[in-house]
Amino acid sequence: MVQHIVTSYDEELKFILRRISEMGGQAERMVEQAVSALIRSDAGLAQSVVADDVLLDAAQREIDEHAIMTIGKRQPMAHDLREIVGAIRISNDLERIGDLGKNIAKRVLAVHDHAQPVQLVRGIEHMSELALGQLKEVLDAYATRDHLRAEAIRRGDQEIDALYTSIFRELLTYMMEDPRNITACTHLLFSAKNIERIGDHATNIAETIFYIKTGSQMEIERPKGDSTPTLVAPAGVRGA
Repeated sequence: MVQHIVTSYDEELKFILRRISEMGGQAERMVEQAVSALIRSDAGLAQSVVADDVLLDAAQREIDEHAIMTIGKRQPMAHDLREIVGAIRISNDLERIGDLGKNIAKRVLAVHDHAQPVQLVRGIEHMSELALGQLKEVLDAYATRDHLRAEAIRRGDQEIDALYTSIFRELLTYMMEDPRNITACTHLLFSAKNIERIGDHATNIAETIFYIKTGSQMEIERPKGDSTPTLVAPAGVRGA
């Protein structure tokens, strides 16, 4: 009977961790495809990304339900409890990353008929490559529970912040130089902010990995390379 209980418990944990891995892969694809749709003005691909968001939402709910059920049934202690709590936290971050990818995709149609500054579009593409690289790294660190690697990933968020600051300033310059640029640049600005926030969620996951492995929290203050003001969507605009 004891062996049966232990085996069932292990299977429940494996299910939760496997679903986290699947969520991570789906979130990566959504962001990658959303940015590709933005660069190529591909409305069909953008619509596909928006539709795929329901998959991440469903996965997060499933993980939450299984995690709560496992805590209630097994009353795990110490490391096992951190694993389950960590899975809940990471699934929330991955769901938000999917939302941010969806938000970028929604802006593709809005900028489709407007000329986009090539240099800035490429800057956003490079920024997305950094954020996706950070997300891939942190998911690998989660798979191996490498808390030292997670610490390094957290420190690396400064590069994304600095690039966002540069893009932010360039976009404002384009808008001031020619009012006809305002519509396209505003959507690019929010897209860049969404990518910067994806980097923030990757660092959140890194902090969770550190907590799972060590039982301690990282320092509250994380290095930041972003000196721009907070970006607030105009009234009536959602998904910024």
